[in-house]
Amino acid sequence: MQVPVALTIAGSDSGGGAGIQADLKTYAFHRVHGASVLTCVTAQNTQGVNRVDALPVAAVVAQIEAVVGDMGIQATKTGMLLNAEIINAVVSQVKSFQLDPLVVDPVMVSRTGDQLIDDQAITSLREGLIPLATIVTPNRYEAQLLSGLEIHTLDDMRSAAQRIYQLGANAVLVKGGAMKGDLCGVDVWFDGSQFYTLKTMLIETKNNHGTGCTLSSAIAANLAMGKNPLTAVQKAKEYVTTALQYALDIGQGYGPVGHFFPLLPS
Repeated sequence: MQVPVALTIAGSDSGGGAGIQADLKTYAFHRVHGASVLTCVTAQNTQGVNRVDALPVAAVVAQIEAVVGDMGIQATKTGMLLNAEIINAVVSQVKSFQLDPLVVDPVMVSRTGDQLIDDQAITSLREGLIPLATIVTPNRYEAQLLSGLEIHTLDDMRSAAQRIYQLGANAVLVKGGAMKGDLCGVDVWFDGSQFYTLKTMLIETKNNHGTGCTLSSAIAANLAMGKNPLTAVQKAKEYVTTALQYALDIGQGYGPVGHFFPLLPS
């Protein structure tokens, strides 16, 4: 049986809710074979991250070469790349192997506003990787960093999307999970010619760990299946919304979304 193959280049979440683990679960749900390249290993659970160890750049490159040299890759997503050296190496490999379509989840700032990578890595993301993206999916705080704008309103989200688009990505999805009030969960799409506002029902749950990773990998899975970019985003948002409805109450902190909700007991 032949199925599409999607690649994720990201970090490992030992708690299984985000990162590589979330990506592979999402790919499997969409009946897409998931291949993975680890950039870093985290010691984390539902309560937080205790430790992060970057893999050597040579190990990251070797993983990409092994996978791409053997398999046809129909779509790729990047997540936590951690430092400038890894980002620059990934940029070189994306160009060398012409990995397209490419979904860039610019993991720089958490949903709570905590910066996760240093300024040099942010520059490498902005100048090296984002210009290669088919779709880039910043959250509110990442969009503020990339655009240089404060984001409080829907118009602010649109202005930020326009600014980020100018960095070279084919399309931008500014995510509204960290927005307040009626804008919470509202996302803004911009592809250089049209804006599109995406809104689904708001799911009230504290168990939302891994939503950003899950959304970007769901977009990549839909692209791998041949969907156009906007449709891929719409389908991915529907998937994440339903997975939030079936979020798992695991651990003492913020549990993960229910990636495999059809298999959960009714």
